[in-house]
Amino acid sequence: MEELNNKDVIIMKLLHYFITEQDYNPVVLHGAKNEIWLENMNSDYKIVRLVSNYIHNNEQLDIDTFKTKKIVKNIKKKTLNINMPVLSIYVDLGENVDLNKESEKDIDFVYLNTEEDVKKYKFLYKYFPDIDKKLTFTEKGMNLFLRITDDINKKNVNEARRVEEIFKPKKPIVTTSLIAINVLIFVIGNIFGVHNGLISLFGNYKPAVLAGDYYRLFTCMFLHADVFHIAFNMYALYVLGSQAEGFFGKTKFLSIYLLSGISGSLLSMLLNIETISIGASGAIFGILGALLYFGYNFRVYLGNTLVREIVPVICINLLFGFMYPSIDNFAHIGGLVGGYVTAMAFGFTTRSSGSDKINGIIITMMLFAFLIYMNFFYAG
Repeated sequence: MEELNNKDVIIMKLLHYFITEQDYNPVVLHGAKNEIWLENMNSDYKIVRLVSNYIHNNEQLDIDTFKTKKIVKNIKKKTLNINMPVLSIYVDLGENVDLNKESEKDIDFVYLNTEEDVKKYKFLYKYFPDIDKKLTFTEKGMNLFLRITDDINKKNVNEARRVEEIFKPKKPIVTTSLIAINVLIFVIGNIFGVHNGLISLFGNYKPAVLAGDYYRLFTCMFLHADVFHIAFNMYALYVLGSQAEGFFGKTKFLSIYLLSGISGSLLSMLLNIETISIGASGAIFGILGALLYFGYNFRVYLGNTLVREIVPVICINLLFGFMYPSIDNFAHIGGLVGGYVTAMAFGFTTRSSGSDKINGIIITMMLFAFLIYMNFFYAG
């Protein structure tokens, strides 16, 4: 094997650092030569580019920057991400190239001729405080190559195992139990002729909730108007719930489901004043919100499934809700938002971001505080 040149060594060390230490994943791009794109949507820099192509003057740098912005724009569309800061790291620049000349809102530029050059860019330490230490290796030549490839392979194997654990089929025990409870309540209500009475006593009705029947915000999720209503909701719960339960785990899934249902009830109570609201659809929309969050975080493995399947289902169902006055679309919207933020707060079964979970907890608390305040204090 040929001796590694200085440029190859730096690229390998940077790859090792960003993949094994910063949890970045490679992005497959067609037509991108002599550059490696890495992404981590939980990092301050969503995209890191490692560019080994020789940039010999400022005009070529301008072309490279234009191409970068175009690719980032396409990634934003596919991932529904508005903010996507990029770190472009060059390892082969001509003497006349002036990186300080480039002033882009969402792109920072770095030139590393050796790993020691990271010390010239103080802003890097704000986001990667250990980068200079992690780029230092005792191994050289072939031993360095073997060390780096072995570490990356181990990281990839561990990541593959975590992903396999998340995606492998599991028994939807919680989903099945929720369906059984809903069906049992519906059947008992109709057999014993107390169906309408249950709706009157346990449906979400604002005057009754304000009078102290707070349990209605919870119990309304388990009541349905007729056979069509419960059949449609239980089918949706089985299809969506089985997936979400496998992705998030039983306890987290149940928590997301119930909290989504309550957030839907609270928004319905705020905006749907005159009628009694019942049904599991608010919680089911919460599952859609949770799957939306999951699909966004696992788009590396799911591709465009987020855009092709989840988003159209949400939009079509919301559209139907606005077309038919009998459908409580406010509960759907409240459940959808509640599902997304609670999914962020709970994270996944085997993989989660600490910052995302903290943000999710804060946003969830703010959401419920706002809905409770508007219902019980401001509106009153």
